[in-house]
Parts: sequence; C-alpha cells; structure tokens
Amino acid sequence: MYDVEKIRRDFPTLSLTINGHVNTFLDTAASAQKPQVVIDAIVKMYTETYANVHRGSYYLSEMATEAYENARRIVKDFINAKSENEIVFTRSATESMNLVASSWGLNNLHEGDEVLLSEAEHHGNLVPWQNACEKTGATLRFFKVEDDGGFDIENFYKLLNPKVKMVAVTGMSNVLGTVFPIKEIAHAAHLAGALCLVDACQSIVHTPTDVQDIGCDFLAFSGHKLYGPSGIGCLYGKYDLLAQMPPYQFGGDMIENVTYEKTTFTIPPARFEAGTPAIVQAVGLGAALQYLQSIGMKNIEAHEQELIKYTNERLKEIPNLKIIGTAPNKGGVFSFALGNIHPQDVAFILDKEGVAVRTGHHCAQPIVNRMGYTSLARASFGLYTNHADIDRFVAALQKAETFF
Repeated sequence: MYDVEKIRRDFPTLSLTINGHVNTFLDTAASAQKPQVVIDAIVKMYTETYANVHRGSYYLSEMATEAYENARRIVKDFINAKSENEIVFTRSATESMNLVASSWGLNNLHEGDEVLLSEAEHHGNLVPWQNACEKTGATLRFFKVEDDGGFDIENFYKLLNPKVKMVAVTGMSNVLGTVFPIKEIAHAAHLAGALCLVDACQSIVHTPTDVQDIGCDFLAFSGHKLYGPSGIGCLYGKYDLLAQMPPYQFGGDMIENVTYEKTTFTIPPARFEAGTPAIVQAVGLGAALQYLQSIGMKNIEAHEQELIKYTNERLKEIPNLKIIGTAPNKGGVFSFALGNIHPQDVAFILDKEGVAVRTGHHCAQPIVNRMGYTSLARASFGLYTNHADIDRFVAALQKAETFF
C-alpha cells in the first residue's frame, strides 16, 4: 500500500508553515523537495569521507572515489544501462544536452541534414540544437502537437525522412504534461537512419525508465527534479557513440597524456568529466535514486495517476479555469489560466494561502506561445503530493477569483 502520509514525513520542508498555512508545494516539476536520507547522505559525505576523487592514494580520497563511482552504478541500474561506462555525470540535464549537441552535433551534422524536435521542447533541448544547426548549416524542424497538447503522430512521420540525423524529444512536456511515446519515436528514428535523444527530466520522475527497452541513443536528466541535489545531471549514451565523440570540455582527469605540443584523451565516461566533478551531489543523487527504488517507481506512477484523476474532477468546480494541455494519459503537470487574471497575480494570492505554483513560460516559451499565451501558471505533483494538497489548491484558486 502506498502510504503518502508516511512518505511526506521523510521531507522536512513539508512540515513548514508558509504564511501561516500548511506548505502546499506544487512546483515539483521545477525542482523537487529532498528527503531526509538525501540530506543525511550529503552531510555524511562532507563530514566523514570528503576528498577529491580519482587522484589521491589515501583513505579519504579512496572512500570518496568509491562513493562517487557507486553513484554511477546506481544510476546505471536505475535506468537499466548496459554499463556504468555509459553514464556521464554533468552539472545538469541542460549540460548533458549541450554536450550531445556540441560533441556529436558539431562533428556529425552538415548542410542538408535535419534535426527534428517536437514543438513542446524545453529551452534546454531546443537552444543547443539551434546553435548546432546554425554552425553546421543543418536545418532544425519541429513536429506539431495537437491543440490539446497531444502527440501529432501523422506530422511526426511526415517530417521524418532520410535527411533527419537526430530526433531529440522530451519524454514528458513540462508545460502540457503530454507523455510522448519515446519508444516508438526512437524506433522510427532508427528506421529512418537517425539517432534519438530523450530529454527525460520530467518523465523519469514519474515512471520507470529503461533505456534498453526505449532504445534511445542518448537520454538526459537532472538530479534536482529526482529528489536529489542541484548541481548534478546525467547523460546516458550508448558506449560506441560516446567513444566516437570528442570531449565537450577540457582540463584535468579527462586526459590520457599531455605534452606541451599535444594532448590525448581518455575513454568515456571520464573523457566528458573534465575537472573536479560534482562529487557530493553525485552521492546525493545516488541516495535519492535508492530512496525512489525503495518506494517503487510503479507505485509512484500509480499514486500520481490516481491523483491526476482526482485533480481533474476537483478543477471542474472552477468554471473560469482553463487547463492548457489535456491530452489523454498526461503526467502530473497542470498549466492553467484563471479567467483574465494575470498568472503572477494568481500565484501571489496562492502563495498567501501557502500554495506554491510556478508562473511564466517555464523555459518553454515557444510551446506556451503556440498554445496562445505569453505566461501561464503551473501546478505540478511529486510522490509526496496528496489529496489535501489538491483541496487546498482548489480552495486557494476559488479565493483568488473573489479578488478580481
């Protein structure tokens, strides 16, 4: 049985009061709260086993190195990669996608080639490919989403042609909640002769992720959305592809040999981890993934799907509320407009009631504009969200209506 109240007690911030109200945190899509086990792992690392990794022949360095590399093994198991050598630690998912666009894109794209993205991409998976296409002469194309935010399968296959060398797509839209069929997309990309990158920042939080089953060539995600610390991201890449890619950054710990005249580089993943890595953050991420595994990703998914149904029913009580993104089987992201009230005004009133939501274009300005808006408010769920959170959210929205 999924005991959400027990889970909530694992998160210290959820016991806080905000403006005299229960902390109703509905911004997990931006960054998740942290369970005590992650906080404890970070504190323990700093107080008991901290040193630089890979470089020291002494106890603390050896302990730190083992903890850091164990975190890599935990990530490998969490996404079912073939080898921990396919796991590159970065500072964020954005850096992971920049790495692919720079190391693979700048060296493999040419004039006449195409890169295919969805209209719903986060800037972190859009701007790097814009840059790569501008520098290589390749063309960036976008397959459409439906008016309800759903996947336009006909338009996707219409644009998928032999000129396409990379299909880069989100697993779940951070604005619409749309869940994209990434396994089908990866398979179709390969049949067309293209590679496939998945931005899993949102999807990996809510559902089991198996890169071998998906069949993607690259997959990126961030630690802070997965209940881990900020400052750590991951890039999964098939090893044969990583081995063919030149380094993205240069410095210590990614070299094989250096002279004044020439440098040779080591093998992946170290080739892509120049300089002192995010040691403690990686260990914290490992603790977060173990925490998620102890609950069970399928259990989390089932809890959130039930919560989505409950939320849809409760929001019907607010006639002036419009949900942006109503595709079937969507994830726990609700972008909305409340009558003619500016989203920032809505968020201000909700905050006075202890309810935290996000406003703006959510680093996905083109899809917000595509849906007919310049700014939206957004509520998003985590594994700790419960019915009482939704009830307080609805009550706060009803109160906001009375102010205008």
